[in-house]
Parts: sequence; structure tokens; C-alpha cells
Amino acid sequence: VLASILCLLIYWLIRDRQRVRNLSGKHVFITGCDTGLGNSLAKWFDTRGFCVIAACATEKGGQELQSCSSPSLKTVNLNLADSNSIARAVLFVTKETSGKGLFGLVSDAEGTAPIAPTDWLSIEDFHSVLDLSLLGLIEITLKLLPLLKKAEGRVVNLIHAKGLTAFAGGGYSLSKWGMEAFSDTLRIEMQHFGVKVSIVEHGFFKAVADSDVMKGNLVRLWNGLTPEIRNSYGEKYF
Repeated sequence: VLASILCLLIYWLIRDRQRVRNLSGKHVFITGCDTGLGNSLAKWFDTRGFCVIAACATEKGGQELQSCSSPSLKTVNLNLADSNSIARAVLFVTKETSGKGLFGLVSDAEGTAPIAPTDWLSIEDFHSVLDLSLLGLIEITLKLLPLLKKAEGRVVNLIHAKGLTAFAGGGYSLSKWGMEAFSDTLRIEMQHFGVKVSIVEHGFFKAVADSDVMKGNLVRLWNGLTPEIRNSYGEKYF
């Protein structure tokens, strides 16, 4: 048993010392690059010589990112809740990679998620986060798989660790649990093609924890409840 443990530790040490060589010319596509973690990652990859394609939800976000990056960094507008926008972004990535394939797909997207008791919510409240943070990420991953398989690349899904606990109603936890399941399944299936799939579970960032937005959503939902539901909870609960 001790010998097996020692061999495993040696294997881990050797594996963790491995580094990707010849970064120049390797294309990495990152979503959610307007602000926060996606923005920081795009700059980090750019300084290390990768060919970065950064997806931003707004033109302003893309312009600000380009202004503080190298000329090799490219930006593209992307709305993950819109299939047409996803198709345009995939076409842009296909042209930029010029037949080389895609070395990396880093998905980072946080949909607007009202956090409240489940029976305060409508199906639209679930769609507001699931369409973007789950189904949108799945759709763009599926459409980029041919490029990833061609380069024997990797998929890295950034998932907020808070979403792994069912602490409140709504689509936020559903989207994170869903991305965990999708990633775990995809990892097994893509091994045959040499494509790696990883999950990075991160904690709070200032841009994520906006208490004013959370409070505003809560007040909006409370004011929209029927008298029956509002009375069943009561003002003290609210």
C-alpha cells in the first residue's frame, strides 16, 4: 500500500511539472471578458503569447479590453442567450484559427439570477439565468468541439463553488450543477479524441457579490406576489 501511494505521489509530481510549450500560435477562446475573472484571464493569456479571442457582451467591454492588450488579442461580441450571436462568434473563431483548431475554450458566464424562495419566482426568472449560464455555454461548447478535437485542445469551465449548494431557490444553483454534470460527461467522451475537460470552482469576486442587485430583485419579486402568497410568508419573513 505504501509503495502504491509513493508511486502515485511521484506520478502527480511529474505530471504537475509538465508545462505547455510553444505557446505562440495557440488560440484560446474565453467568454465573459467584459469584467471580472474572464477579463483578467484574457489579459493573462495575452501576456504569455497565446492568440486570445475574447468574447464580450458589450462593444464597450471589448474596446476597453483591446486598449490595454497586445494587437494579437481579438474581441467578438457574444450573447450566450442568443443562438444567432453564438453562431456569429463560432464563425469568427473558425476564421481566426485558420484551420489550426482551437487550443483552449475557457467558459466564464454569470447570468442574472434572482435569489428568492422558489414560489416567488416565475419560469422567466429561471430562463434568465439558465439560458445564458447553462444552455448558452453548452451550445457554444458543442459548436466549438470540432475545432477543439482538431487541435486536441482543452475545455475549462469556471464554476462558482457557491452554486454547488442549494442555498436558495432559482436557477443559479441549477445552472452550476448542470455545468458540473455536463463537464463530467464531456470529459469521459472527449478522452478518445485527446481533448481535456476541466472544472475550476472559484469563490467570491467583488463583481459577483452585488448586494444592491440582489436586494432590488428581492423587492421586485415580493411586490409582484399575489396577496395569498405574500400573506403566507408575512412581512417579518421578508
